[in-house]
Amino acid sequence: MLLLGIVLVGANMRAAIASVGPLIGFIRDDTGLSNGAVGWLTTIPLIGFAVLSPFAPSLARRYGTERTLVATLALMTIGIGLRAFDSVPLLFVGTAGVGIGIAVCNVLLPSIVKQNFINRVGFMTGLYSMTMSIFASIAAGISVPLSQGAGWGWRNTLLVWAALSLLGLLIWLPMARSSLARGGGGAKRTGSGKAANVWKSGLAWQITIYMGFQSFNYYVSVAWLPEILLSHGWSPVNAGWMLSVMQLTGIPFNFLVPAMAERLKDQRLVAAAGALIGMAGYAGLLIDNAAIATVAVILMGIGQSICISLALTFIALRARNATQAAALSGMSQSMGYALAALGPICLGALHDVTAAWTWPVIALLGTSSIMVAAGLGAGRNRYID
Repeated sequence: MLLLGIVLVGANMRAAIASVGPLIGFIRDDTGLSNGAVGWLTTIPLIGFAVLSPFAPSLARRYGTERTLVATLALMTIGIGLRAFDSVPLLFVGTAGVGIGIAVCNVLLPSIVKQNFINRVGFMTGLYSMTMSIFASIAAGISVPLSQGAGWGWRNTLLVWAALSLLGLLIWLPMARSSLARGGGGAKRTGSGKAANVWKSGLAWQITIYMGFQSFNYYVSVAWLPEILLSHGWSPVNAGWMLSVMQLTGIPFNFLVPAMAERLKDQRLVAAAGALIGMAGYAGLLIDNAAIATVAVILMGIGQSICISLALTFIALRARNATQAAALSGMSQSMGYALAALGPICLGALHDVTAAWTWPVIALLGTSSIMVAAGLGAGRNRYID
């Protein structure tokens, strides 16, 4: 049951956000929002990640991991439902609810894996990371066909993902009740072992920077890749499917990289390679050629999958125990997503100012360069204390 619960939480961690990117143009046209304003639909969840992540370990210690996850999945379900109403304010309020729910899940999963699967950290991280990409790919791929082809409209298309969060809630609910009956947060609580002051650790900051800029690049891609391809003459359906392709091509790496990283004593080469592969993909978007754009999207998917999988694995590998893993997860995801939150809105605004996607793409080349440097530090075989 715990394994299924982890997989379902992973499935919910990207689908509700990835489904928005292909529909950005339709949402903008329907609501009259600017590119900068509509970019908040992918930025607000990231702000939620940044603000809530430091508090997630405390919530889990106080109320128990299972009950905390039930509450956050319920909040996600409500938030997704609010996005379906014909109201711009509720669209943003619902998006905030989704972001808060995902924020807590983001932080708790690495700690749950560290606590319950200490000898299979790489496998379990790969499993839920792969699930994240699979459902993000599905969400991106079916958004335009459902919205336009099936005539559902963008609101009902976004509402579909409430079923997934509700299913996750139903799986975790019996575990939460069992935890309550035992009078605690579960047989294995999120925190155990000595904590470390992660905020004073240089290694923790390197992991945070790596996490932050990979998130920056990913969420910019989710928000604006379809629009970039539309500017090159792609149809909305094909542009949406290319976002799905970006997710799909990385799935094998989501699963393989954590297991490989766990066996390696030093992950610097893998960390740098992931950032460089992604950089090559972003560079390809500067060329107005369909074949090159297709290869570029594939490279983006591979690079992003390597980087997110490795960033999550670093949280477990660089911590000595579950308490340290929770603290490192809270820091890296809080500060990292605060950085990532700047991506969709700032690059959307940059496009509004320049009337082109050239400079936003060049910005992604710069963030990838920073990732290379941070990855060379985070990949060394050390602990945060």
